[in-house]
Amino acid sequence: MLWETARRTLDLSAKGVIMGIVNATPDSFFDGGSYADPTSAIAQGERMAAEGALIIDIGGESTRPGAQPVPAQEEMRRVLPVIRGLRKNPDILLSIDTSKAEVARAAIAEGVDILNDVTALRGDPAMMALAAESNVGVVLTHMQGTPQTMQDNPHYEDVVAEVGNFLRQQTAEAVASGIRLNRIIVDPGIGFGKTLAHNLRLLRSLEAFAERPVLVGFSRKSFLGKLVGSTELEDRFWPGVALTAYCRNKGALIFRVHEARPHCDAMRMTESLMEGPAL
Repeated sequence: MLWETARRTLDLSAKGVIMGIVNATPDSFFDGGSYADPTSAIAQGERMAAEGALIIDIGGESTRPGAQPVPAQEEMRRVLPVIRGLRKNPDILLSIDTSKAEVARAAIAEGVDILNDVTALRGDPAMMALAAESNVGVVLTHMQGTPQTMQDNPHYEDVVAEVGNFLRQQTAEAVASGIRLNRIIVDPGIGFGKTLAHNLRLLRSLEAFAERPVLVGFSRKSFLGKLVGSTELEDRFWPGVALTAYCRNKGALIFRVHEARPHCDAMRMTESLMEGPAL
């Protein structure tokens, strides 16, 4: 279970990784634009790294349900200063969360290590070739529809089989395009064109996607509130931490979260129970 990124190869055979989220946007569903200013975004990234996040994932365009696209120039204006600021810390691996090849190319030039594309390299016809010619790690995510349409009555005959088939097909296409297999990890796309029932089936079946390292991103998403009977954003926090422990036990290896320390603690505690030495 190796994952090659631009500056480092991660051995995920025994220990998972926390990917901290920095939304350099004015319309984040989680923080409402608290990190739209580069100085605040850089500070947040540094804080999460200090609390256990090995990777910081920087995004300049919201992908929440119903979010509207942002022009590439505006997206770059938001993310490039944050990348430059965090790149000064050599211990942090940087990820760019974008589906635009123009933004990805500029971010790679600034030194990001990972390309996290919610369209699985399909949203921009130039993205697959760009990923192939670079040496960044790649996250392939399943999404039914687009952020504007994905929650408009999503439907599957068998969500686990369909998501698994999609991820295998996209992985094969990426490899055929020149992306080394060890540079690829997969994300079943919790909340990206899925109902509550779809999300739960996928989470219970993470082993089905484990041909490559599996990333999960469910931090603060609305289905967590549904499960505990609350509409308040803050009430999604502890359910998410509990889900990190559950998903690590089910084989997930990368956790994309808004708060690093509690998720890191839950992940490491679970790993101790899974693989710790006998006392």
